[in-house]
Amino acid sequence: MARPLWFVQLLKKTFPNVQMIAKATKIPIIGRIVDYMLFQGDDIIYLPKNSVAKKVISIDQDIAQPDETVLPSQIVHHFIDKASFHWIMDFCICRDSLKCEDYPIDHGCLFLGEAAKGINPQLGRAVTKEEAHEYIRKCDDEGLVHLIGRNKLDAVWLDANPGEKLLTVCNCCPCCCLWRTLQDINPDIAEKITKMEGVRVEVTDACVGCGTCTEGVCFVNAISLVNDRAVISDECRGCGRCIEVCPEEAIQLHIDDPDFFDKSVKRVSDVVDVT
Repeated sequence: MARPLWFVQLLKKTFPNVQMIAKATKIPIIGRIVDYMLFQGDDIIYLPKNSVAKKVISIDQDIAQPDETVLPSQIVHHFIDKASFHWIMDFCICRDSLKCEDYPIDHGCLFLGEAAKGINPQLGRAVTKEEAHEYIRKCDDEGLVHLIGRNKLDAVWLDANPGEKLLTVCNCCPCCCLWRTLQDINPDIAEKITKMEGVRVEVTDACVGCGTCTEGVCFVNAISLVNDRAVISDECRGCGRCIEVCPEEAIQLHIDDPDFFDKSVKRVSDVVDVT
């Protein structure tokens, strides 16, 4: 049975406390319970923004021409083509709960696969394959960051089962739940939400230590100033937002693995069946 609207309204009221809830998962027994109930079997990939990937520097290869570059969003489009069912949420519950003013509240998640048929029809709409493709391009244009993978949390709150037949494509901004909790949540849960295959973000010698990249840009606090130079930690998920804001163009995204597309597709396919 689809989740009733009163349940969704209750979640909206709870959402502003999500960081406090995330911190509680560091208590071992709470962390194990939350992991089992909401994240068991998950594998979620952050995809670098297309605007950054178009300027990517590939190691030991010539820089690809724009029309030859395989953009990260093409991973999403691959699964749209493969999926038997496509569903767009009419709102982003995260942006709606926090009354986001910077990004469109009506750009919710895209769900793919048979399980999406169980979502309450009052929360969104079934769309055609072509409409799903256009929707993702629209989210790209708005500057949103895609996450793709199996997210048991979505299957639970939407009551969309079985979870292995629900693929989540989240279109994220600073308001979004996984962004807001990754720096606080139990490490065993956080490690299920990773950067795309082969991605590495590097600070070059052009960095002047202005600190622009540290001012509310990275949602996992993976970048900081050390001795007047930006330093990126292993917590980086490779979204590329810091690259976009750097006034000196001193941060670069590298894709060391030319097979990143195939490997990312395999990772997602191993945990979710959208056919």
